[in-house]
Formats: sequence, structure tokens, C-alpha cells
Amino acid sequence: MTKLSDTFRALKYRNYRLFFAGQGLSVVGTMMQQMAQGWLVYRITNSPLMLGLVAFAGQVPAFFLTPIAGLLSDRHDRRTIILIADIVQMVQAFILALFILTKTVQPWHILVLSIILGTAGAFEMTTRHAFVPEMVDNKEDLGNAIALNSVLFNMARLIGPALAGGIIALTGEGICFILNGVSFIAVIAALLMMDVKKRAQVEHKRPMKELIEGFKYVIGSVPLRDIIMLMAFTSLTGSAVLVLLPVFARDILHGGPQTYGFLTGAVGMGAMLAAFYIASRKTVRGLGTVILAGIFLFGAALVGSAFSGNLYTAVVLLMTAGIGTMLHMASSNTIIQTITDDDKRGRVMSFYLLSFSGFGPIGNLAAGWMAKEFGVRPVIAFGGILTLAAGVVFIFMLPKIREHLRPVYIKQGIIPPEMGAGIK
Repeated sequence: MTKLSDTFRALKYRNYRLFFAGQGLSVVGTMMQQMAQGWLVYRITNSPLMLGLVAFAGQVPAFFLTPIAGLLSDRHDRRTIILIADIVQMVQAFILALFILTKTVQPWHILVLSIILGTAGAFEMTTRHAFVPEMVDNKEDLGNAIALNSVLFNMARLIGPALAGGIIALTGEGICFILNGVSFIAVIAALLMMDVKKRAQVEHKRPMKELIEGFKYVIGSVPLRDIIMLMAFTSLTGSAVLVLLPVFARDILHGGPQTYGFLTGAVGMGAMLAAFYIASRKTVRGLGTVILAGIFLFGAALVGSAFSGNLYTAVVLLMTAGIGTMLHMASSNTIIQTITDDDKRGRVMSFYLLSFSGFGPIGNLAAGWMAKEFGVRPVIAFGGILTLAAGVVFIFMLPKIREHLRPVYIKQGIIPPEMGAGIK
């Protein structure tokens, strides 16, 4: 039986403990704001298209800025970049809260502030992922730290929407944005308390040359290239349809903000369970198979949820979808972080994050338009079918990925040379 201490072993590092505590509070606030914003947009516009447009506005900056953020995180102090981005996000939350509480909020306010939030988020998210290895001294604990970060995120995704649903029902959306702004104080304080070692200075080339170098590095690695391409496709087709949950909650299940909170929380609960499973693993071996299982679970659950007619069935299916998407994402992230050279980590992570934060907005916009034209059920089902198709393609990609991972794992001592043939 896996010991509980093994599951949480990355918490033995002080910097990671500070990060875990501060980020935990902040992400709860972020999830509250995300849920409240979706409900607010649909309440004042009654438009599935506007839901997709706002999600697009919040995520499209990542498409252009994530590679730049990756380059900056390889060149400059990562903690400073995260601090600046968090302060911008805190101010954004307070400004939007002011518009809501004064009853002057307009859809264009939300669109503009979503772009600002997405811009800051592109730098914060990219740099944060590259910063995690600096908080963990032993590389063998890196996969655990990544998985615990996913646990943290999905606990917040479970707690945040549930809290937001109750708060919205009692007071309206504005308080959710205030609480999110306040929650950033915790992560800012945690970052300032960290004792971060100064990274070795290296000679930098021209920015464009380094960006191209990072791109060639990803393209030249079969595991990095194939895993990132798979993530991009499933983000475009499957994950994007989750933006339609407010429509599903109100128009299909005939519920209110609390119903929407339950649906979002179900995805978070499933993802949290999957993240705990990844955290309990002691090795990266076998994660290719876990990715495959995650894709099929996610796709099948989306198809099933599209035809669900009551809250209980929808919650179970969306929980399964959460399990599937987290198995896919956390396993992909762990493999990528494990095999990437430290001096290229920021740029590689930027391409990984671009695969869902860049392609996701396009999928969000398409999902919103298609839901308006064809209805929410067919769009969710179609997204699930395309995700299942991606899983079938990945079955044929996996043997070649394993073949290229084998020598890297042997070199890093993850598997002994004599066991190389048995890697999965």
C-alpha cells in the first residue's frame, strides 16, 4: 500500500510548502471568479455565443504571449515575473468587482478585463510551471510536485464553484470577485517568503533565435511533439465544450447558479481524484498508458453527459470527465518536465501550455457558435466523439513515443538498462 507520506513527499521542501499554501488559497479565489464570470455573462446576455467570446478573450492572449513568457522565464528571475503577474490579476478582480457592485457592468467591460487577465495569466502560468522544479531539490520528487499542484488546482475547482454558487445565490456575483482579489495576497506573501537560489547566468542569443531554438527542440523530440500535439487537439475539441456548462445547467437541467456550481465541482472532484492517483505513483513509467486511458474516459464521459437528463447522472459523468482530463494532463506534464533540459524548460512549457491555453480559446469560440446554431447537446457529444478519435490515433503513436523515452529514462537512472525493453 502506498504510504500517505509518499503521496505528499514534495511538501518536505520549504519553498514548495509555501507555494502550496499560498497558491491553494489563490486558486480557490480564481475558481470562484471563473464560475461567477460565466454565470454573470449568461445572466446579462442570455447568449451562449457571448460565453464563448468571453472565454476566447480571456485565453487568446496566451496564443500570442505564452512563447514570449517562456523565453522570459528562461532569461529572468521567475519569482519576480510571477509576482508582477499576480498583482495585475489582483487589480483586475477588484476593478471588475467595482463594476458589478455599482451595477454598471457591461459585456464590453468583461471582454476588456478578460483580455487583461489573460495577458497576465499567460506570463504567470508559463513561469509558474517552469518555476516548480526550482522548489524541489530532488528531481525524483518532481512528478509528485507536479501532481500535487494538480491536486491543489482541482480541490480549488471543487471548492471554489460550490462556494461561488452559494454566494451568488445570496449576494450576487460581485463578492466572488472581491474574494478572489483578496486571495492573491496569500500567494504574493508566499512568494516573498521563499528562499530562491539564484540561477546560473548563461549567455543569451537573440530572442527570436532562442524562440526558434525552443521550437526546434520540441519538434525534434518525438515524445514532446506528439504529446503536445495531442493536448492541442483535445483542447480544441473536447475541453472547449466545458465552457457550455452554464447553458447546460440552466437550459437543459433547468437549474440556477448552484446547479452550475455542482457541475463544475463534479469536474473538479474527478480531476482531484485522478491527481491524487498520479501523486501516489513513484515513477514516470507507465504514464503513456495513463494518458491513453484518460483520453478515452474523457471522451466517453462527454458523449454520455450530452444525453444526460438529470443532475445526478450529469454529475457522475462530469466527474468521470474530470478524471479523464486530469489523467491526460498531469501525465503529459510529468513526462514533459522529466525529459526536458533545464535551460529550455520555460520555452518547452510555453509550447505545452499553448497547446491548451492557445487552442482552447478557438474551441471555446467554436463551441459557443455551434451551440447557438445546433444546441448544446450535439456540440458536447461531438466534442466527445472527436476526443475518442484522438485516443484511437494515440494508440498508434504510443509505441514510437515509448521507443524515444527509453534511452532518456535509462540516462536519468529512472529505469536500469536491462529493463529498458519493458518501459510503458
